[in-house]
Amino acid sequence: MPIRYLLLIALCFTAGAAHALTAEQAKAMAVGASDARIEALGQAAATADDKTAAFLQALSDDAVKVAGDRVFIVKHDQGFDPVTGAEVALPADAQDVINNNRMRGELDSALATLKLFSKDDQIRLAAVKQLQSDADESRLPLIETALAAEQNAQIKGLLGLVRAAALLGSRDQAKRLEAAALLGSSTQASTKTVLLARLTQESEPDVKAALQKALRQVEAALAWGDRLGALFSGISLGSILLLVALGLAITYGLMGVINMAHGELMMIGAYATYVVQGLFQQYLPGAFDWYLLASVPVAFLASALMGAALERTVIRYLYGRPLETLLATWGISLMLMQLVRSLFGAQNVGVENPSWMSGGVQVLGNLSLPYNRLVIIGFAVFVLLGVAWLIGKTRLGLFVRGVTQNRPIAACMGVNTARIDTYAFALGSGIAGLAGCALSQVGNVGPDLGQGYIVDSFLVVVLGGVGQLAGTVYAALGLGVLNKLLEGWAGAVLAKIAVLVLIIIFIQKRPQGIFALKGRSAEA
Repeated sequence: MPIRYLLLIALCFTAGAAHALTAEQAKAMAVGASDARIEALGQAAATADDKTAAFLQALSDDAVKVAGDRVFIVKHDQGFDPVTGAEVALPADAQDVINNNRMRGELDSALATLKLFSKDDQIRLAAVKQLQSDADESRLPLIETALAAEQNAQIKGLLGLVRAAALLGSRDQAKRLEAAALLGSSTQASTKTVLLARLTQESEPDVKAALQKALRQVEAALAWGDRLGALFSGISLGSILLLVALGLAITYGLMGVINMAHGELMMIGAYATYVVQGLFQQYLPGAFDWYLLASVPVAFLASALMGAALERTVIRYLYGRPLETLLATWGISLMLMQLVRSLFGAQNVGVENPSWMSGGVQVLGNLSLPYNRLVIIGFAVFVLLGVAWLIGKTRLGLFVRGVTQNRPIAACMGVNTARIDTYAFALGSGIAGLAGCALSQVGNVGPDLGQGYIVDSFLVVVLGGVGQLAGTVYAALGLGVLNKLLEGWAGAVLAKIAVLVLIIIFIQKRPQGIFALKGRSAEA
């Protein structure tokens, strides 16, 4: 857009002027030669109200038709008057308004300008981000006017970077040097793209050297964002592995049962979350944001009851025979997957995030921490503390520890070991259900959900030390972080292979894991 129109728009908006769209203005912007339309566009945008902005958006979306002297906005094959907004009959001979590339560019500039002076911070922020990828020297007056009027520190900082990017295209060498110095402090990934593009066009040695220096500074800042992002991803993956492996650490550590159906117990928790979501959508739509809190106990109970039923009907007869338990639980896992397919279908089902888990925290230009991942990390810590309290401070925990360390002596002391086995297996299964509830917020929920985590959960338990909660924590977080760090260096497949090789080497050197089981029968 010509500079005089940009300045006019900026000055009028900062002065708070706004006038209603007229039929003559709408026709002038829709019909005629490009120069006349652009001039009408600038005049209308200078005193734009909401209807003017809506008409400009409709023009940009090719949703405007003309018939004779009248102009219509078209929505869902219905005609609307751009001045009053009232629905009107759309003539059969109405023709589409055609915008050439020049007109489209002017419309985009006008719309970005309108948004840049909006009272809504989010709209202004979106406008600034749009200008980041399309900054040129012709928009400097607009950018500088908006920069002077901006009160939000974040938006003001981004506008400063947009101004610097616009200065890069200046014919004045001093301005390009100033722009390079300003952009060197950026932490935005888009700044790197702008600098690289400008380097291929720059011919002045001094400016080129300044651009290369700025590029190195930006790359260093982005590298820190990448490292912190990999660390956060590793902690996030570790928290999920911890939730999955906690229940397995209890059942495998207490009874020596190789439970290949543990992943399917987790799947039951995820589907229980899906069912609760459906109930809230149908009967309590106003309280939908709270469905996840209701899902937590439901997911725990559904998996715990299934685990208790499996222990009482199948697993209790196979204690001391690990191969048989492996085969039996593998068969049970197939049955549970088929049951879910019969009830819910073979396709994945959708589980939505509550509104308070949507979005994220922007820490650096290239690092955003999603709320759903942060909530899952906090949830894993909460479950871990709850299990530690249950095992260490309650009567049930005392019995579980006693049976784990020496089952015959615990039985001689009057402990009903069969009942403790059922309680412990139900507890481990319930924790698997909690893991499924958490996983439903970050991935797909389907019959094969548990298959992707069963091997990793066994690796965590064996690496940490059978029956050791502290070892499970160290192993889960260690594997998660190591996996993500290696992924950035070698790719996902090679990282998985490298982690497996490192675990094999570690187990060869220390078969008992990070923490050895304590007790008289630990070596039995």
